[in-house]
Amino acid sequence: MIKATPFDFPYDGRLVPQDTALLVIDLQADFLSPTGYFARKGYDPSPLRAILPTVNRLIAAARAAGLAIVHTRQGYRADMADMTAYERWRRKQAGLDGTDILLRSSPGFQIVADIEVRPEDIIVDKTCNGAFTYTDLELVLRARGITHLMFTGCTTDVCVHTTLREACDRNFQCLTIADACASGDGRAHEAALHMVTVEDGVFGALASSEAVIAALSRIAEERD
Repeated sequence: MIKATPFDFPYDGRLVPQDTALLVIDLQADFLSPTGYFARKGYDPSPLRAILPTVNRLIAAARAAGLAIVHTRQGYRADMADMTAYERWRRKQAGLDGTDILLRSSPGFQIVADIEVRPEDIIVDKTCNGAFTYTDLELVLRARGITHLMFTGCTTDVCVHTTLREACDRNFQCLTIADACASGDGRAHEAALHMVTVEDGVFGALASSEAVIAALSRIAEERD
C-alpha cells in the first residue's frame, strides 16, 4: 500500500501493477515554455517546470513496476473545426487570434523534451480540460483492465482536477501525487489538493512522490 491521506492507497491494500496507470497530464510546451499559452496569460510557468524531475522519477518507478504510462495533450484541431463559437470568443479574448498556440499543428502542443515518452506509452489528445471528455481514454483503460489511476501534471486546479473528478465518477480508484502536480496559482493549487481529501477522500487519496516511489520500488524488486 501507499501511505496517503485520508486513507492509504488502494483502500483494500491491493496495489496490482497491471490494474494501475500513471497519468501525466498536459506537460506540453504551450504550458511550460516562457512563450506559450500559460506565460501569455501572465502566469509564471516555472512552478510547472519545477515538477518535471519528480514526474520523471515517478515515470521511471512506474515503468519498473509494470504500470501503464498515459500522457495527455490539450489542443484543438489545426483547422479549429472542433471549436465552438464560445471557444473561438474565449480564444480571441485570450489574445490568441492569429497564433498557433493550443493547436495540434503547433510545436507547443508537443510534450516537453524533458519528459521521456516511449512508444509503448499511451497518448490521449483532448480539447477539453477533462481527459475523458470526447476522447477514447476510458475505452483504452477498460480494454486494459485498468481500475486504479495515479495523477501527475498540470494544472492541479484545472486539467488534473477535472480529469480526477471524471475518473472518480467513473468509479476508478484515484491517487493524486501532491508534489508531482503544479499550477501557476499557488492558492488554487493548495485548494485543489485539499479538495481531494474532504469528505473522507471524496476524490480519492493524496500522497507524496516519495511514498509512491517507495511502494513502486518494492513491487519492482519483487518482479526481478
